[in-house]
Amino acid sequence: MTNLTDALHIPDTQSERDERHLVIQRVGVKDVRWPLTLKVAGQPQSTTAMWTLDVALPAEQKGTHMSRFVAWLDSQTVPMDAAELQAQLALMLDKLHAVDGRIEARFSFFLRKRAPVSGVQSLLDHAGAWIAERRDGVTRVWAEVGVPVKSLCPCSKEISDYGAHNQRSLVPIRVEVQPGGIEWHELVRFAEESASSEIWPLLKRSDEKWITERAYENPKFVEDLVRDVALRLNAEARVGRYTVDVENFESIHNHSAYARIERL
Repeated sequence: MTNLTDALHIPDTQSERDERHLVIQRVGVKDVRWPLTLKVAGQPQSTTAMWTLDVALPAEQKGTHMSRFVAWLDSQTVPMDAAELQAQLALMLDKLHAVDGRIEARFSFFLRKRAPVSGVQSLLDHAGAWIAERRDGVTRVWAEVGVPVKSLCPCSKEISDYGAHNQRSLVPIRVEVQPGGIEWHELVRFAEESASSEIWPLLKRSDEKWITERAYENPKFVEDLVRDVALRLNAEARVGRYTVDVENFESIHNHSAYARIERL
């Protein structure tokens, strides 16, 4: 079959030679809203992601084939996990005739939770991201998750005759995924089990009482929380390099408390 572009003699300007002799490390498309199917707790889950796709461009090549990024997105049919993401990165690079490149997808996913006393079930949303990158012949896959939890201040508890200030906290975790993979709900549990208390979207009064007392009995500074998450990651063979952040949205200040641990 004759290629329509060839038949019409439409010039391919982007494939022309460039004489400025400058490599471009990343060129592609950004903030492409496109469907994504994940594997969450072993089950497929449909969501919408914001995609950033790019490749490295050799110094002698004028431009890349932007439309091929969207064509690659449109070809996705299999639920995405770490192994599939690595395979799809290789396919994207082949389609773009590139050696190095990067895929980033940011999305929301949901985990069903059961309240601690009443047992009522509901869905809690989490921010997630897949990142796959090939540089200098090495491919790495990263998973990111943002986990909302509850923290209670040990100092406030110690100095007060009754009560203690507490707040919602956010624990973003970014891990380099090792062979065997790690599940989204496992990363979430690393943060939830390290906090003063986890949170739920739907609760009865008996659950509220349990959470309030649980947090009071389990006070955590921002430093405590970030260290406890890091200890759990250190014990996990399926995690390589990582970054853990904790931000406490302070209830008695107009600023946040913040901490980070990195293993690079």
